[in-house]
Amino acid sequence: MPKINRTPGHSRTLAKSHKIAIAGVATLGAAAVAFSAVPSNAQTTTTTVDAATAANVAYSTAPIKDVKAHVTDQLAGASVKVETISAQKKAAAQAVAKQQAAKAAAKQQAAKQQAAKARQAKATASRSTQRPEMELVAAKTYANNLDGWIRQSLDIMKSRGIPGSYNGLHRNIMRESSGNPMAINGWDVNAVNGIPSKGLLQVIQPTFNAYHVPGTSWNIYDPVANITAAANYAAHKYGSMDNVNSAY
Repeated sequence: MPKINRTPGHSRTLAKSHKIAIAGVATLGAAAVAFSAVPSNAQTTTTTVDAATAANVAYSTAPIKDVKAHVTDQLAGASVKVETISAQKKAAAQAVAKQQAAKAAAKQQAAKQQAAKARQAKATASRSTQRPEMELVAAKTYANNLDGWIRQSLDIMKSRGIPGSYNGLHRNIMRESSGNPMAINGWDVNAVNGIPSKGLLQVIQPTFNAYHVPGTSWNIYDPVANITAAANYAAHKYGSMDNVNSAY
């Protein structure tokens, strides 16, 4: 049986392959060891960076400044709002005050108008009360003679507040004109001066014009107008025609 001599050579070949494999395994092992060591250092470094970042975040002033600025803006905005609300309230109060003042003025004006109306109504009522009295005098009839003229004149004198009596008027009329309403004095000083005395109570024209009583005739010869004007003159100069006993 022949001897096989190939075993040793074969063994050498395998031995070389094994060496390569072993070298590869060793390399891989070293790499694994190195890799295992690197993560440990990287983790440490990473932890250090994270701590520094955390420190920067914890002690940085920039965010605080931003927060303060934001709060300041909010406070400023709130202050503006408060001032705006205050101004609006003040304006509203002023508007209310103006409205109240306008209402008070309108009320006062209405009160004045009402008072004026009341005064007018009172005056109207007073005139209405006086009117019947005057109408009564106007409606009254008088005789067209000396007695009637004196009585009508007395009623007018009474309505005007002119004093005098029937006897005082009658006495002076009889002395001055004897009851003639057309009598004229052509010889006294008044006649000499061109203004003779005329009528029942011998009144000159200027005196008649000055003391004429409204509601009577402007004709100096009218008996009632003449008596009333003369009585008015005597009241101013002597207090009453009753006090006259001679030329006046």
